Formats: sequence, structure tokens, C-alpha cells
Amino acid sequence: MKTYITAASGLLLIVASLGVAAVTHAAQKPNFAFGSNTPAGYEVMQLKPSGDTLSLMGLIECPEIEGVRQISQGINAKLISANGEPIKAFPQHFSFRVTASLRKVVLDGPVISVNVPYDSHDLLLKLKFRVRAYHGLDVTEIAPESIEMIGVPADVPYDERVYRVNMNVSNLPASDRLVLEVLSPQDEVLTHFLFNLL
Repeated sequence: MKTYITAASGLLLIVASLGVAAVTHAAQKPNFAFGSNTPAGYEVMQLKPSGDTLSLMGLIECPEIEGVRQISQGINAKLISANGEPIKAFPQHFSFRVTASLRKVVLDGPVISVNVPYDSHDLLLKLKFRVRAYHGLDVTEIAPESIEMIGVPADVPYDERVYRVNMNVSNLPASDRLVLEVLSPQDEVLTHFLFNLL
């Protein structure tokens, strides 16, 4: 089981490392095709006073956007499904998957430092999440349908935790931007992951 988990973490590292490039391509290249699992990037930080390194890696899980293409850019940008039909709204169901790890799984060193006055392993178990939708200058908070910890059970000591933040949205315009904020137990924003289609 240990080998399987290590291999899975390694695979997630590769996917997360490619995430920034993939998301950047989505924003810059017309005809970019989305996949059902879209990397959302990662953040590496040093926790103080423990000195531990925390890696937060994001992935968007949404089978409905498999093969969806962005056509053109700017005000002319539009989305076309794999069947060639125009898409005007976000899929109703999708998930943010967040891996929080104290392992050295990301090649980059810590970029920021964060004061965390409690045990680092305890932090992994108490992360919070907030989702906001940006429509122009308007911001709306969207409550997740559910938040679950997957993988290693919470009562088993471990240096990595995986969360799935399940969303159920209705009539959310494809031009909006969704941001998942990862929060400390004290509601401090540790990082954020972006999900945008246009």
C-alpha cells in the first residue's frame, strides 16, 4: 500500500507540475481542448515555527468538459463541446481535488512562509475551503455541495491528505471565474486555485 500511495503522489506531482502550463495554454491558445482532469497548479510554503514545507496541489475533476475547446480569444472567445455544440454555462457538477503534503513532492522550494501555531500534521486535517464566483466586478460565495477527505483515513497518522470539494452549480455563465480558496483553521487564505473556461 505504501508503494501505491508513493507512486500515486509521484503521478500527482507530475500532473501538478504540468498544471501551470496547461492552465496557461487554456488562457492563451485558441482551440485549447480541456480534459476531464485539469491541473490547477500548486503552491509551496514554509510553515513557521516548525520549518516544515507544505505543498498544496490542485486538480479540477469534471468529465463534462472532456474535449471542450476554447475558440478565439478576448471578447470573441467561445466554447464548443466535443460534439461541436456551443457551451454557455459551467457544468452543473464538478470537483476541486486538493492534495496537501508535508513531503518534498514539488521540485520548487517554498516561495512564501506562513505562521502556523500548531502541529503541521494537525493542519493537514483541519484545512477549510471557500469557493467564490467572479462575474466582472461582482463576487458571490458558493457553498460546496460537500467536502470529503479521500485516501488515508483521518485517524491514521500520515504526512499527506487529499480533499475533494464537490460543487453543484446552476446557470453559472461560462465567462465567470471560479476560485477555490484553501484556508487555515483560523480562516487565513493559504492559497487559491482558479477554474475558468474562457
